[in-house]
Amino acid sequence: MASVRAEGVAEALWELKRLDKLATFTEIATRAGFKPGAGGRTLMTCLTAVQRDWPHLHWWRAIPDDGMLVKESDHAKQLVSSGYELSESSAKKDMVTIVTLQESLFSWEAHAVA
Repeated sequence: MASVRAEGVAEALWELKRLDKLATFTEIATRAGFKPGAGGRTLMTCLTAVQRDWPHLHWWRAIPDDGMLVKESDHAKQLVSSGYELSESSAKKDMVTIVTLQESLFSWEAHAVA
């Protein structure tokens, strides 16, 4: 049984899927009504529940706040298979980032203001 937090994350991911956008851990957690936790750990726990309980949702649309992903991770592979181009990070070895990250991110707060 999924938690209330995981249900909120699932709803946010459904919105992102419809919009064909990505969002940061903090943005998704805020939308779901909680804080992402240290290093996004609370949100990552919710994403595990989403993968288990709602496999049709695009869990990979949740991006760490710094935009960095482990090279060759399932997360990076899902993004590439969905058409996102990744580039190696100049700052951290074995990490990648999305080439069009800023254009791909969605913010509910910014959208509400506009």
